[in-house]
Amino acid sequence: MAQANEPPKEESSTFVRPKKQKDWRIIAIRIGVIAIVTVLVCLFILRPMIIDGESMAPTYSGKGFTFSFVPYFKLYSPQRKQIAVLKYGDSRTFLLKRIIALPGETVEISKGVVYVNGKPLDEPYVKNGCNWKYPRHTVEKDKIFVLGDNRSMPMKEHKGGMIDINRLAGVPIW
Repeated sequence: MAQANEPPKEESSTFVRPKKQKDWRIIAIRIGVIAIVTVLVCLFILRPMIIDGESMAPTYSGKGFTFSFVPYFKLYSPQRKQIAVLKYGDSRTFLLKRIIALPGETVEISKGVVYVNGKPLDEPYVKNGCNWKYPRHTVEKDKIFVLGDNRSMPMKEHKGGMIDINRLAGVPIW
């Protein structure tokens, strides 16, 4: 009991957290889960890509970085003039190309002008003219016709033309 001479005791308003031992197992599990989720996202949803090449200039510079949205072509059909990421050879090399013609359409290049179904294709993204020639072909079922935007390079230096539609590996997100 407090005596009359003693001032009343004040209650402390500070909270002292009890000391805990760090549980390294919890930290390791969290890091492991984050690593697994990151790998799965990078493999199946947003694949990081380094751009190294001039075939899509000036739309994409020769050096750069982007992400490819991998499930795009599982959700949507390819469209003319759309930029696509394509598997090239082994599964670690990818190309950026523009879709020019779809299955069943005819494509031809004469004096650098691309014709789809006999009509010239409006291509404002092509900045440098060329003198390419490609005879009229009908794009086969399950194939598409692709080209790069940099037409100042000789056609033989481009990896494009008619390709299997199953080589579509996504679209760049920027």
